Amino acid sequence: MGKEKGQRDFRGEDRLDLTERHQMEYWMKRWGVTRDQLTAAHRKVGKFIKDIGDELGKKR
Repeated sequence: MGKEKGQRDFRGEDRLDLTERHQMEYWMKRWGVTRDQLTAAHRKVGKFIKDIGDELGKKR
């Protein structure tokens, strides 16, 4: 049995796609940051979730 549509878990992916609303919402909630903070970190360090988490001071 799979997860319901919209219930994806993005922990297994290594890149953040800013155009994916569900992916943005997942990481915003997980790290407790705003969309602007997440976007700024993405622009500063690149698309890899590990790098973005390090920039925000969060663990993956």
